[in-house]
Amino acid sequence: MKLKTLQWTKRSMAVLLTSSIVLSACENEETVQEPSNSAKPTATTGTTQTNQFKDKLTLNWFVPAPSNSSLPTDDTDFVRKRIEEKFNVDLKVTYMVAGNDYNSKINVLLASTPPDMWRDNTPDGGQKYAIDGLLADLTRFVTPVTMPNYFKYWTSEEEVKRYRTNNQYVRAPLPRPKRTYRSWYVRKDWLDKLGLKMPNNYDEYVNMLKQFTFNDPDGNGKQDTYGFTTSGNGANLGYDWPEFVKNDLPFPSFIENNQYADSSMHPKMEQVLNDVVKLMNDKVIDPDWFLNKAPQHIEKAIQGKVGVVLSGAKNFAYDNNTQGIQYRTKQINSQAEWQPMPIFANKAIGSKSAPGSPILFPKTVADKNPERIERTTAILDWLASEEGYLLTHYGVEGKHYTRDGNIIKLNVEAYTNDVTKKGDFLSIWNFFTSDVSQPEVYNMELIDGRETDRDRNIAKVLNAIPLNDYIGAPLVAPLGFDLPAFRKRQNELFAKAIFEDKSGKNWPQYREELLTKYKGKELFDAYNQNLRDAGVIK
Repeated sequence: MKLKTLQWTKRSMAVLLTSSIVLSACENEETVQEPSNSAKPTATTGTTQTNQFKDKLTLNWFVPAPSNSSLPTDDTDFVRKRIEEKFNVDLKVTYMVAGNDYNSKINVLLASTPPDMWRDNTPDGGQKYAIDGLLADLTRFVTPVTMPNYFKYWTSEEEVKRYRTNNQYVRAPLPRPKRTYRSWYVRKDWLDKLGLKMPNNYDEYVNMLKQFTFNDPDGNGKQDTYGFTTSGNGANLGYDWPEFVKNDLPFPSFIENNQYADSSMHPKMEQVLNDVVKLMNDKVIDPDWFLNKAPQHIEKAIQGKVGVVLSGAKNFAYDNNTQGIQYRTKQINSQAEWQPMPIFANKAIGSKSAPGSPILFPKTVADKNPERIERTTAILDWLASEEGYLLTHYGVEGKHYTRDGNIIKLNVEAYTNDVTKKGDFLSIWNFFTSDVSQPEVYNMELIDGRETDRDRNIAKVLNAIPLNDYIGAPLVAPLGFDLPAFRKRQNELFAKAIFEDKSGKNWPQYREELLTKYKGKELFDAYNQNLRDAGVIK
């Protein structure tokens, strides 16, 4: 995995080579402390002035980045320039694709030279880092006073309190999309080639998979395509499968009979496993789905090997999303057409966004150099402001976009030349406030000339898909509970059912093992207590 580090001064830059969130329970409000004078923002406006930062600092950040993006290696990075001038810093940003390599690199850095801030990517949302005492106490750093924009537009004091873990205020929830866009996507041109309509129910979907596999949808005279694929990463079943929704388990977690319910531990998983095995026996599924490592399944779809994949990105199949499936597939086949496929009419297949990957800060830096944390949180709050959001999503006003009141109109040509062709670098800088365009957060509307009528029609389809409510409270495993071991064993049993048993018949006994030997009952009892404490259940 390539890891990229960019370190800038005013005149030069050197290039160096170098997934379920466990949420936390509520705790009583703690006393808010003022930051030191080196990074105290103006609470009334939520802005910071350069003269407030008299001492120049060097900051080190570690953030995720899309696989096809990079930061400019010249002076054209207007975001970096604005941050360095406004906050009197030299900013060193290390970035790489989120995944196991990302986590491994962070662990190495924490043992040697920790970054001043990083965006977490661990399965437990940084809980183990907290238990190990590696995270900074945020009581003085992340407050409505120090980060007014963050609290005004993206989160709340109550949500931040609930985001604590192990009775520690060491994590800050990442600003997140206001809605989700989960949908399966299908090769519409394959449907047209085979004379099929868009499937409206599960039986029609399965018939389509068979047609995609055996009736040569790409017209190359070979039987070399499959219906559906996903990436099991050699370890898990995953929620990409429509069979979860078919069996009334559309969400990883939900409330059932006034109790917490985990879809992957539900008795109905027996039928989910049966359905998956049946599709495999019918040979309409990519035979390598379990071994695929994300995003290999998307790459196979782009290459024309499969006709159905799932995505949660709104612009996944937009015409001019250069990293999206439509744009990239058309580079190979100009007739390709990916469209969202709502096969479960009027049925929610996703939930409203919950707090996800947190922003973390190392305790060692907070103890020895608190001014670096203060300066970083000031910058993050600016990224959450209207000014920062516009710059990191749409570019420079008057050049990359124009503004008339609350209407933002993108200058597509300038944006393409200065951003897209420069490594699509804003997709890295918007690591904090999401690459999903949400001008409505600031009561603004975007007119994006890059969007075609086809793109807008896709948006209508996605917006019409119902969403389940967020479960309502963060969830935290009991102290000392080995959640990774629990999920690992669960995945092993799923694999055993699929590849050895070739059915879900043994799921009841596997489930019992997880609830007793692996203490799943204790886990779910704790989750129920979290929900009771928050008033979600009685």
